[in-house]
Amino acid sequence: MTPLWWMIGGAVASCAAVAVAAPGESHPELVFGMLGPLASALVTWVVVRRTHRSAPERMTGVMMAGFAARMVFFGAYVVVMLRVLDLSAIPFVISFSGYFIALYATEALFLKRLLDGAYAAPRA
Repeated sequence: MTPLWWMIGGAVASCAAVAVAAPGESHPELVFGMLGPLASALVTWVVVRRTHRSAPERMTGVMMAGFAARMVFFGAYVVVMLRVLDLSAIPFVISFSGYFIALYATEALFLKRLLDGAYAAPRA
């Protein structure tokens, strides 16, 4: 299974499990707390993987640019979720923080495998 599917599957399965166990009022906060970090992790993985395949020497620069883009994205995302959608802050922040940490830890493990050669492109 590819890293993208592992991240999607883990996030959706854990969100569903928590939604079953959590009170019904916090479901939107749980889902929206998952979606931002998941989208960011998926986009980051796709960009890193493509960069590694085409020009591995550019990885550091791409990752630094991605970090800056994520800072802007997450700032805007949190403001929209809390001010525009008016989600309850505490459940959203708990969900967002948990998924942020879990998905970036997962992405770090996959990045290590990528750099170690586990996801090397087939040689023709």
